[in-house]
Amino acid sequence: MSIGIWQVVLILLVVLIVFGAGKLPNVMKDMGKGIKGFKEGMDEGQTAASPKKVSKPKKASKTSKKSK
Repeated sequence: MSIGIWQVVLILLVVLIVFGAGKLPNVMKDMGKGIKGFKEGMDEGQTAASPKKVSKPKKASKTSKKSK
């Protein structure tokens, strides 16, 4: 089941009626910011969930400084 062209037209018409032509650019800009933030959050979640390679600390050398 997919959305056809008439369903998209109907949704856009309802949005235009509800928000009006004056507020529509602001609404779409805010919606774009929300989607962008959501995608960034999803990317952060995936990088946090992926296992990270933990490097072992280097062992200190056993050479000591000679005192005078």
